[in-house]
Amino acid sequence: MTTFELAVQDAAGIRVAAELGVDRIELCSALSLGGLTPSAGLIAAAAASGIPTHVLVRPRAGDFEYDDAERAIIVEDVLWARAHGATGVVVGGLRDGRIDDALISRIVVAADGAPVTFHRAFDNLADLDAGLDRLADLGVTRVLTSGGEARAVDALAVLRRLVSRAGRDIEIMAGSGVRSDNVARIAATGVHAVHASAKRAVTGTPGVALGSAATDGGGYETVDADEARRVLGILRSNEEAR
Repeated sequence: MTTFELAVQDAAGIRVAAELGVDRIELCSALSLGGLTPSAGLIAAAAASGIPTHVLVRPRAGDFEYDDAERAIIVEDVLWARAHGATGVVVGGLRDGRIDDALISRIVVAADGAPVTFHRAFDNLADLDAGLDRLADLGVTRVLTSGGEARAVDALAVLRRLVSRAGRDIEIMAGSGVRSDNVARIAATGVHAVHASAKRAVTGTPGVALGSAATDGGGYETVDADEARRVLGILRSNEEAR
């Protein structure tokens, strides 16, 4: 079965996930920045939804090379998320362009048996195969990857290779640009899961822009329930046809 993880960044997304009965939520904030650690209230709301909730722990935007202070924050946030209802965590960290072994080892311990997903920092590695092997050795549960490309659909051959290499040691979850018009092709690679945000733009109330990346339109992004339903329906239909 190809499971469906929906990326959620607000209360509306939590409601959609619960109504559709998706397999898992990846909970974060600021998806437009690649996702950042969500608030305490959002974690509590997602945990109360009854949908397995994996919390993204990422302390800032930008690259994935963290200093000691940032590493300490990541580990503390993992502990906090687990203590407040997260059923898993989503993390990543590199050191000199390779897996940050020490950080990931600390995270696996802090997760205390809960699933640990290594996010798309993986796609910045020069050698995806070696990175996959190392993450399996470190006890990571799954890897979220686009196969090293901007969109998962552009790396179907790489995804098939990673699935074959992973075997039963670690799961491969395809993400980035996953939509209803390409999810069947992505799932056909044999990935264990697909990850999609199914976003739509919402027009907000214009006002003074807050932040250097903001616009003055007051708009924002949230889950498109219809698109999420289409993705889920395609995955379920594929399973029934097998």
